[in-house]
Amino acid sequence: MAHKNKSNPMWGGHFDALPDDLMVEINQSITFDKALYKQDIAGSLAHVEMLSRQKIVTNDEAEQIKKGLKQVKQEIESGEFEFSKELEDIHMNIENRLRQIIGDVAGKLHTARSRNDQVATDIRLWQVEAINDLDTILQNLQAALIKQAEQNINVIAPGFTHLQTAQPIIFAHHLLAYVEMFGRDRERLKDCKKRTNLCPLGSAALAGTSYPIDRELTAKKLGFDGPTHNSLDSTADRDFAIEFLNAIAIVSMHLSRLSEELIIWCSAQFKFVKLSDKFTTGSSIMPQKRNPDAAELVRGKTGRIYGNLMALLTIMKGQPLTYNKDNQEDKEPLFDSYTNIKHCLLVMQGMIADIQTNKDYLHKAAENGYSTATDIADWLVQNLAIPFRDAHHITGQLVKLAEAKSCKLHELEITEAQSVEPRIKQELLDNLSVENSVKSRNSYGGTAPSQIKFQIKQAKERFL
Repeated sequence: MAHKNKSNPMWGGHFDALPDDLMVEINQSITFDKALYKQDIAGSLAHVEMLSRQKIVTNDEAEQIKKGLKQVKQEIESGEFEFSKELEDIHMNIENRLRQIIGDVAGKLHTARSRNDQVATDIRLWQVEAINDLDTILQNLQAALIKQAEQNINVIAPGFTHLQTAQPIIFAHHLLAYVEMFGRDRERLKDCKKRTNLCPLGSAALAGTSYPIDRELTAKKLGFDGPTHNSLDSTADRDFAIEFLNAIAIVSMHLSRLSEELIIWCSAQFKFVKLSDKFTTGSSIMPQKRNPDAAELVRGKTGRIYGNLMALLTIMKGQPLTYNKDNQEDKEPLFDSYTNIKHCLLVMQGMIADIQTNKDYLHKAAENGYSTATDIADWLVQNLAIPFRDAHHITGQLVKLAEAKSCKLHELEITEAQSVEPRIKQELLDNLSVENSVKSRNSYGGTAPSQIKFQIKQAKERFL
């Protein structure tokens, strides 16, 4: 064993001493990049197939390597495989085991490639799968929101600005707003996939290779759209991962907003909705409590997901071309954000599917806060040709009158209303119900029930 006293059997030829134990610990990534074993083996299978086609290795050598790689995969999936920190990463752990199985021919697998282009390929393969997975989960969440919208198409609710009652809306309209948000999230992930789905393999360490390789073939075998275009950029680039984390951060922000609303809506002060037992918990001291812990945890996860994005941005900001060991820190933020956003999306889907709306509380809240005041201003503009700014001022005076009487706008006496604007008619006061208000908002994308039905139909066609 010529490499017995060297620091590493894969790269230790120039070294006489073993690395310090602390160096082994900080240098290793196998504790987390073993999650890439499927992608690493897939990349190796495609690579050796290309080497064989290009007659860089013989067909017999290629078959031995492929058979050995499949055995390694089986051992990992069955739990038999022993990962070694001394072998640093998933690439060398697999190659070392391959050499144990098939002998020295295993060394030919690394011809015309480097761990630099290998790991970049693995991460891209992993990320494409993750994007596809998240797209499906986001679509299922949209479906749950649309189903709830269909069930609440006639439920009137308060619409808020500054968390103050603004105008009455249909509750379904509020739910459909999140369908649009998650639709944009899917578009961002789909767009990110375009830049992710390119194959760095064959770029080698940084400068390409002198071997007559076929990068187009390797890319095709792995399902990529094609090879990356510059060997330096191929090994140095982590833009695709940053873009992915950015897209996930926006998903998390949307989930956090929805979580915040669910937390408010299910509180005793609002009672707009009730969350199911499956996504709430009790108190250890107060038996009456129903805590929205699932929604709070989804809201709380946003911080770590934002942190992962900032971590990778910071890791990349000071690196000269090309590959640097800093990039070993790229995987944990990626894996962590993906795992957490997946759990958050699944939990949110469950919460939305199970929520029960309290129609009476929603309707009562929609009537409070003089929510139909804008309807008065609109009537003044449309029927009396009063400029909107003047109509706004007149309406404000009417609200002040109602506040002084502690009554609703439609409960004002006609004489009181006419003391502010003599041309006001009784028909205005008679039509200030929240039902009439929402029906009047019939512009495209508005909250009128007819528009909601159309929006639901469109959402199903666009997203499901």
